[in-house]
Amino acid sequence: MAPSKQYEEGGQLQLLEADRIEEEEECFESIDKLISQGINAGDVKKLQDAGIYTCNGLMMHTKKSLTGIKGLSEAKVDKICEAAEKLLSQGFITGSDLLLKRKSVVRITTGSQALDELLGGGIETLCITEAFGEFRSGKTQLAHTLCVSTQLPIHMHGGNGKVAYIDTEGTFRPERIVPIAERFGMDANAVLDNIIYARAYTYEHQYNLLLGLAAKMAEEPFRLLIVDSVIALFRVDFSGRGELAERQQKLAQMLSRLTKIAEEFNVAVYITNQVIADPGGGMFITDPKKPAGGHVLAHAATIRLMLRKGKGEQRVCKIFDAPNLPEGEAISFCILHVASGGVMDAKD
Repeated sequence: MAPSKQYEEGGQLQLLEADRIEEEEECFESIDKLISQGINAGDVKKLQDAGIYTCNGLMMHTKKSLTGIKGLSEAKVDKICEAAEKLLSQGFITGSDLLLKRKSVVRITTGSQALDELLGGGIETLCITEAFGEFRSGKTQLAHTLCVSTQLPIHMHGGNGKVAYIDTEGTFRPERIVPIAERFGMDANAVLDNIIYARAYTYEHQYNLLLGLAAKMAEEPFRLLIVDSVIALFRVDFSGRGELAERQQKLAQMLSRLTKIAEEFNVAVYITNQVIADPGGGMFITDPKKPAGGHVLAHAATIRLMLRKGKGEQRVCKIFDAPNLPEGEAISFCILHVASGGVMDAKD
């Protein structure tokens, strides 16, 4: 199927149709609206400097963390939170209302029909999807394909939005995007212009990059955040059992931030994870490996995918854990060479 016309004269990807802009803005309330509730503009600026750009994001912070912002007293924080509550409905809702709210979820195609069917339509917004497996199992190649497919229109099973990519291992290759974009019939330069990229070198740097993303996502239509990989820097910056508790606490804070970004801006969060040897797997386990990160990462990820190598360029994906998808189902897809278009069905 050929993509519909979605490029402006300047070659930039037209991500949002005019009649959909208002719908996107309704996903969150700008922090600037607190001024109309009697909050000082200077205090709003302090919140923005701390990486809080929406009232939704504000209510995801504890009062303890807000009082840690320079210049905000407990009295000011109480007043700010009270004003934000007036703008938002943070109480109980019915199951019917939640079902209606879930209609805003966008499912982004992976480029493989078989993999999309396994995932119920593709990678979901409003949640974290984790892919773990050994090296060369297809995690990063899937990330590259999602960078392109996210920019497809909604009616073509895309996300109609931009992509943010945080690279902790130095494996993102913009030249890889070019053939994938050509496969989808898209302008490669326009696709690359709609991907913002950052290389993280420490876990602190990684977290600070997430804080800075709020400003961009509040202003522009993002639909996907990729962190490849989420655990690598934690395994480097923390060593030994003596630092394990601190590592897991910092990892939990990072994952909590990712969850809040997904729900605050209705974006899909795709993270890759490494595997570690599992000596307790038993002698009858053919592949004694388990995902890194422990229970903290296991509970934070909404959907967990296990990738492994198949024959030749084939890869096998298994639903390891998901709240609404059957577990234990596996499917084959294909990782193609640089000259080809990323992830697609094995039969293709």
